[in-house]
Amino acid sequence: MTLASRRYLRPETLRRIHHLQLRVRDAVEGTKTGLHRSPYRGQSVEFLQHREYVRGDDLRRVDWKVWGRQDRLTVKEYEEETNLRLTLLVDGSASMDYRAEAAPAARPSKFDHAATLAASLAWLALSRGDAVGCGVFDDRLRASVPARTRRSQLDGICGVLEAPRNAGAGDVVRVLRDVADALPPRGLVILLSDLFGDRGDLVRGLRLLRGRGHDVAVVHVMDDDELDFPFAGTTRFEGLEAGGHLTCDPRALRSEYLAGLEAFLAEVRGHAVAAGCGYALVRTGESPEAALVRFLSRHAS
Repeated sequence: MTLASRRYLRPETLRRIHHLQLRVRDAVEGTKTGLHRSPYRGQSVEFLQHREYVRGDDLRRVDWKVWGRQDRLTVKEYEEETNLRLTLLVDGSASMDYRAEAAPAARPSKFDHAATLAASLAWLALSRGDAVGCGVFDDRLRASVPARTRRSQLDGICGVLEAPRNAGAGDVVRVLRDVADALPPRGLVILLSDLFGDRGDLVRGLRLLRGRGHDVAVVHVMDDDELDFPFAGTTRFEGLEAGGHLTCDPRALRSEYLAGLEAFLAEVRGHAVAAGCGYALVRTGESPEAALVRFLSRHAS
């Protein structure tokens, strides 16, 4: 597979992020030695703690300096490192298809932006030997590939992101519940979505994933129009999921809209943080590389 053959892999983005690490804040369970902290104790280079010697322990792990000072046998325990199991969930519901009509070439749709971020994260994780899976959803998981480390995995992930979509209404709690039931515990799950829908459902889904031991990050993808509301003159607004339309002078609504937007952003950000998840707001007008550098530099902090 060449990068040029895939819609959502941008060479410039990959060049900008290749030196970064996708790290988790919690312990993970992987399948082989890697860069990430494991919940199990083994014999790696990072010392964890001492414990009392018990019959059957390997004498090579005895700390003889402690024995010489305190006349008691202790063994060294180390923190085992493991590879990461990353699951990328990309919202493919109809609202993610929004793109400003006045600037189709300047800004991608929300889905295209989220898919570019997901493909780039998959490339980065796979290049570090991590296992990566991906799914696109609306009211259910529509296309997916389970987490693997094999060389052909990136091609499969890009195929999922490029597959035709039904683009119906979203149902995030159903999707997160199904994913939580299907995944082994203690991985990293990254949700890329505009988060439109019931916020109570969102927080229930996030807490369910956290309850299964997953590290969870929410990448909140919004179009610049949704964040800035730059419309002027009589404008027709059409619902992408619920249907219906509204024709009005947007200048009369702008202050009330922006106040409601700020409340919405504060609510979803608060829900994510309260559930113990990472959160990043990303604009479609922001370059993928800039968004990823910001996200990756903050997530494990």
